[in-house]
Amino acid sequence: MTLVELVITIVILGIAAAAMFSAMAAITGRSADPMLRQQSLAIAEAYMEEITLQAFSDPDGLADCGRSCFDDVGDYHNLAEAPHDARGNAITALSGYQVQVTVTAQDLGPAPGVAALRIAVTVNDPAGQLLELAGYRTSY
Repeated sequence: MTLVELVITIVILGIAAAAMFSAMAAITGRSADPMLRQQSLAIAEAYMEEITLQAFSDPDGLADCGRSCFDDVGDYHNLAEAPHDARGNAITALSGYQVQVTVTAQDLGPAPGVAALRIAVTVNDPAGQLLELAGYRTSY
């Protein structure tokens, strides 16, 4: 192998390594996005589970005293907050996220339809990306 061939080989390997390192840097730079998306999904699923476990209609007919007293699905309509647990306590580690809930009445199926409530949980992550999770709650 001559000196010229050796120099050409080193140059080619250097170009390949530089391309590979720049690709790795681009992948690493965006690696937080899937984590934010997964966290948003976990928050939305937790809210959806909490809401769907509530009664379809107000069981006691009394005015609610705030987030910790929500006792039916309709109480969550227009809820907008940073993530809280089911008791209404703020989760400070997730303060960069914002949750919004809308509950709307809908009939499912052909007439006469089954009364249902459509629950939409929207989570806004710290990067500004929105994730919406929707589900239905019927009176069963």
